[in-house]
Amino acid sequence: MRRIELVVVLALSLTLAPIAADDQQGSRVHRIGFLGPRAPSETMRFLDAFRQGLSDLSWVEGKNITIEYRFAEGKVERLPDLAAELLGLKVEIVVAEGGAVQVVQRMSKTIPIVMAEVTAPVEQGFVQSLARPGGNITGSAFSPQELRTEKNLELLKEIVPKLSRVAVLWAPRSLTGPPAWKNIQLAARQLGVQLHSLEVESPNDLDKAFKEATTARADALVALLGGNLKQIADLAAKSRLPAIHSHRTFAESGGLVTYGADVADLFRRAARYVDKILKGAKPADLPVEQPTKFELVVNLKTAKALGLTIPQSLLVRADEVIQRWTGERSSRWWEGASSPRRASERRSSRARSLG
Repeated sequence: MRRIELVVVLALSLTLAPIAADDQQGSRVHRIGFLGPRAPSETMRFLDAFRQGLSDLSWVEGKNITIEYRFAEGKVERLPDLAAELLGLKVEIVVAEGGAVQVVQRMSKTIPIVMAEVTAPVEQGFVQSLARPGGNITGSAFSPQELRTEKNLELLKEIVPKLSRVAVLWAPRSLTGPPAWKNIQLAARQLGVQLHSLEVESPNDLDKAFKEATTARADALVALLGGNLKQIADLAAKSRLPAIHSHRTFAESGGLVTYGADVADLFRRAARYVDKILKGAKPADLPVEQPTKFELVVNLKTAKALGLTIPQSLLVRADEVIQRWTGERSSRWWEGASSPRRASERRSSRARSLG
């Protein structure tokens, strides 16, 4: 009897062994989701970095991993429905950008959430602390004190030597607005520059704010808002105001200059978090990483349109100099079976959230 039992056990072991080996080798196709508040064209470069980061860790789309992409295209009211779609697909991890993190958090306290680009994660209640997240959320983020707004003012001073009055777009009710405003006030005093506060609560306030900046005879503008970058860039050009923002998408959208965290690097780091979680790590045990790379991007086409000469000393320090703006990028790898949104809907989108 014991011999029969032994034979059965050995047979089962031989049958199950290849399955276990295949799973360890990554033959299982894992499904993860990405949720972002912006349009695909505004996020594509960063998602390329994310996908490359996964590939470097041997995670290849269509082979051992599938990514479901969802984009709110500037309409934050769509985020809950898009998040519900992803959760309904039983994704194992949700990689979320900006305000999308909070939406997914409200829907699930168990599914792992990886932050790709978030400010003030502790203040927003996403994690207990950067060192010990303690819940189902981790990733890359930075505190309000790291916004480096003083550097933006210094750069404007280089570009506009006679700079004396600067308009500042900021949202006083946001978590990042007050500390960013405080930092830039300190820098203004040191540089001998007068600031003109332009407080906005919604995208509808932007037109009025730029008219106020023109009336106040501002020499330049600093934008401390998280979204509506194309709209702000267009209004700055219309008002003939040299403007700076911390997100490179601003310069790519026609803004003059950007200086801030390298967002592509943050997305590459998100890939490492996904890798660790898929291999068994818990978000609660993975410390939140902060930016270590910052980049300077200058749009020479915009400078020429404004009649500005960018100092050579600044150009040689720039990580990228945009000679011309080509508009929406041509790659459309996100338009496939992983997203039910129509291509025509994607092309017509415009960011509207201040974030």
